[in-house]
Amino acid sequence: MSDIEIDERVTDEIEALCAILLDDELTVTKNNDGVPINIETLIVPSTGEDCQSQYVCITLSANLPNGYPDVSPLITLKNPRGLDEKTVEKIKYETELKCLTFIGQPVMFELIDVIRDNLTKSNLPSGQCAICLYGFCDGDEFIKTDCYHHFHSYCLGRHVNASKKYYIDELNKLPQWQQETSNEFQAICPVCRDIIINCNFDNLCMASPPIDVVNASDFSLTNELLELQKKMSLLYLKQQEKGGIIDPEAEGIKMLLRTDDDNDDTGVDDDSIATQSAGSSLNVLSQNNVRQQDTKNTTQQSQSQIDKSNDCRQSQSDNQNNNYGRKNRGGRGRGGGKNHHHHNHHRRNYERFRQTTETTTPR
Repeated sequence: MSDIEIDERVTDEIEALCAILLDDELTVTKNNDGVPINIETLIVPSTGEDCQSQYVCITLSANLPNGYPDVSPLITLKNPRGLDEKTVEKIKYETELKCLTFIGQPVMFELIDVIRDNLTKSNLPSGQCAICLYGFCDGDEFIKTDCYHHFHSYCLGRHVNASKKYYIDELNKLPQWQQETSNEFQAICPVCRDIIINCNFDNLCMASPPIDVVNASDFSLTNELLELQKKMSLLYLKQQEKGGIIDPEAEGIKMLLRTDDDNDDTGVDDDSIATQSAGSSLNVLSQNNVRQQDTKNTTQQSQSQIDKSNDCRQSQSDNQNNNYGRKNRGGRGRGGGKNHHHHNHHRRNYERFRQTTETTTPR
């Protein structure tokens, strides 16, 4: 523990917060010297003991700078649930105004009261149901999950049933030994997909449909939608020509890129490549590997034939040289006698020249 002195006003405020709020609702962060630097608490509407009627919540985070409470804390509102942006902005404005008003004295309790009052007034989910995309009206049956996400009871029941059916269908495709080791189906929040929904799904399926769904008119194509369809069709064709459309049925298929040299070697033209879907399948990749192997084998065979041809030519050349030597040595063949006579003629001339030299040279 450091000798740094902590403001007594801050110490008293934190002790009061810990005495009133539950441990899971309050978090106090301190630095290495033991000085509080951040206070975070979860705030819900005032509904008495009926926790199931708390449909909205928000987390208040107050960063305590050096000199607090003589300096205003930095306020942050986290994880709003069931609140629209206008309500959150209103709460943000009122908390900042309260901080300016209470400079020089602890303000955490005042901030909590301001936020709780706003949540109590807005204790009805705003926005839209994430499943049907319709809003919440008076008379709608809706449910709040443990993570404070809201859905029409009718919509959530149908969503859970559809998810369970899909899970069972996929489970039946697995081998028996994998089915036995698989976990049981568990419904999760359609928004955050983390919190398991603990509720009676049979009762949800018996709920009435949302009022906006019942009163909604039958769907019909308008001129605006028809015009939009034309634009989207042209855009689709343009993207398809440039290879920007992936066929859902060919998932996992990859585009095979070729160069001009590859096209000439394999005999594949550009038009046939362009007609391939966004990526050829593994079968196409395998076929091209076979083509490359065939090309390699053909090249090896051609090289082998060239080597054999060179060997034959070399053998013939050697035979010709040997025959030529034998003809010269043996005097056989059509030109053998002439070569032998020519050789004797030179020898006689050499003997005459040697004798002449010996007679003319003085001894």
